[in-house]
Amino acid sequence: MSAQGLQAAVDKMRANGMSDVAITSFEHLYRSWEKNDSTWIREADVTPFADVTCLSDVHNSMDSDFALEALSQTAFLKLNGGLGTSMGLSKAKSLLPVRMHKGKNLRFIDVILGQVTSTRHKLGVDLPLTFMNSFRTSKDTLSVVHRNHHFVQDEVPVEILQHQEPKVLLENGEPVTWEANPELEWCPSGHGDVYCTLNDSGILDILSARGIKYLFISNSDNLGARPSSTVAGYFAQTGAEFMVEVAQKTSADIKGGHFVVDKVTGRLVLREMSQVHPDDRADATNISKHPYFNTNNIWVRIDALKEKLAKYDGILPLPLISNNKHVDPTNPNSPEVVQLETAMGAAVSLFDHSTCLKVDRPRFLPVKTTNDLFIMRSDRFHMTDTYEMEDGNYIFPSVDLDERYYKNIDSFNERFPYSVPSIAAANSVSVQGDWTFGRGVSFFGDARLDDEEKPSYVPNGEFVGPSGVEPDDWR
Repeated sequence: MSAQGLQAAVDKMRANGMSDVAITSFEHLYRSWEKNDSTWIREADVTPFADVTCLSDVHNSMDSDFALEALSQTAFLKLNGGLGTSMGLSKAKSLLPVRMHKGKNLRFIDVILGQVTSTRHKLGVDLPLTFMNSFRTSKDTLSVVHRNHHFVQDEVPVEILQHQEPKVLLENGEPVTWEANPELEWCPSGHGDVYCTLNDSGILDILSARGIKYLFISNSDNLGARPSSTVAGYFAQTGAEFMVEVAQKTSADIKGGHFVVDKVTGRLVLREMSQVHPDDRADATNISKHPYFNTNNIWVRIDALKEKLAKYDGILPLPLISNNKHVDPTNPNSPEVVQLETAMGAAVSLFDHSTCLKVDRPRFLPVKTTNDLFIMRSDRFHMTDTYEMEDGNYIFPSVDLDERYYKNIDSFNERFPYSVPSIAAANSVSVQGDWTFGRGVSFFGDARLDDEEKPSYVPNGEFVGPSGVEPDDWR
């Protein structure tokens, strides 16, 4: 690493028209990376965050007119810069079909637009919606939005563009060159860049001029983060400047970031697992001690955010996250690079009045892997006409699909040519080996298919349980 490496990266950003704010933000992260500034948040220096209001309790006391007024003063921002490369996607992840509804294959973006337009119609609110796209997701996303005749929005931009930055070679800190695909030399700046991008775009002033007081930010792959007058009303009622929705941890959530209270400052702090010292890992993953995790559903008062951005010259001082990857994520032989990022939720510690709200699982339905997609496409859900994903208890079976055959979305779709099997009666699902599924297959109990070391097939209408495909000798 050297000053030459940083200068080369800055020159590359200038040559590609990056803003001064984007360049300054990158310089800050680069210098933190050089100094190895990623610091531990030690268990001895914090106390668990456990005193949190539950959304289920808020319903009973919330005045409906007050809640509706709060929602009418709320804008939606969807983080939509991801490509879903971990699933082999090359376009916006939000364009991935996730549900069949009334004969139509709905993508994430179709559900998001449906949630907003149905809420506008039902409750009579403006509810502006903006996507924070990356340079790789902008064109495809806007094409879908403009073709949706139910979604009309004129005065508030439907897009702001996330900053991009050079990927940096891990070995020497120089910006990477990749002639096979020069686009892969660049990456988004992580979702913590949202505040810098909001400031750069001027959209906060546009929203303020329209009487919008609150901004709700969430990931586009979380279909549970839908409009809620109750949550908006609670945020307004607290007078807080910044609020994060948290959910009850299960054993499947122990790797997620969680909030703790700094013993010195008394402020809420987001602790990602990368900030947990190895000696503290047992405490940090103890779901009795730290019972809530960060859903990345965030509410912020626009006036407070503008004030904070002005204080820090448009760049909030968020902790560095070093994300080591290959320049071509699909090619493990390509050069190792680092992407310099920050986490959106880390801003919680910068505001004087921050809080959390415990929400139920219906507000956290993310799709990060094809295992998640398997559940989302299954019969565990019913989609309502207001685009809400309904399930009886939102306690889903654990799903383990062999990564060799199901991690890539094309391979996944090829092996489920009709639909994913029924999992209504399944406690867990394990599919090892190369299995293709016929129409109307059902899993039950602790369903398991073992690797037969050859391509295998589950015929139409079969049942799969703890012993594999059930025998039909009784017929």
